[in-house]
Amino acid sequence: MIALVKVLKIGGSVLTDKKRSARARHAEIKRVAEEIAEYSEELVFIHGAGSFGHSITKKYGLPESLNLEGLRVTHQTVAKLNNLIVKALSDAGANPMPVHPFSCALLRDGRIENFAVRPILEMVGMGLMPVLHGDVAMDINRGLGIISGDQLVQYLAQTLGANMAAIGTNVDGVIFHGNILPKISRGNLPSIDIELGGSTEVDVTGGMRGKLLELLELAEVGIESVIFNAGHEGQIGKVLKGEHIGTLVTR
Repeated sequence: MIALVKVLKIGGSVLTDKKRSARARHAEIKRVAEEIAEYSEELVFIHGAGSFGHSITKKYGLPESLNLEGLRVTHQTVAKLNNLIVKALSDAGANPMPVHPFSCALLRDGRIENFAVRPILEMVGMGLMPVLHGDVAMDINRGLGIISGDQLVQYLAQTLGANMAAIGTNVDGVIFHGNILPKISRGNLPSIDIELGGSTEVDVTGGMRGKLLELLELAEVGIESVIFNAGHEGQIGKVLKGEHIGTLVTR
């Protein structure tokens, strides 16, 4: 097992324009890549699909509709975003390698049943940075499904025994009554649940509530995580250095 592995996800709301289908924010991708490249050692990086995924799946009615054309087009589109991000990371001096969940994951009722983790461990051990993303996938019971980047964070951080997990969004953390919650656990979830809606744009993976539920599952096995604003310059580096910003999700 690789020691001190970190799992970082940056949301599609930061990297893409979620109001316009398949529209990348190239300047933001470049900035995020440069910030990550400074702290890329033993890092597993995940990015959201943003407008390269959510609007496409909605167009084809996925995952409810078993639309094979939609399955192919959605994967091809999110892979294009992955290519952009891998290139930006490489240009910034990191050693990224794309990992497409469609090819290495199997779902059961929308949750990861099997995932080929060994290649990821080998990549990290060789000094490579695996770059995963939200994707479509085959589902044992439903035919097909969607793996969110948030579910990947929870699964990979737990499976790899990560010592750090973080999700970067376009907000400063979990907001309650207009204030950032510095810490949250499952115990105080019911009192704030009414304010945890979905994304303000097209999002088929649960918005802030979906992120929080995944990270609370992670907290149950003793791995704390943070939700922070990756849209602000310098925040990614602070999180990867272990500074406490945003909302800490704990047991």
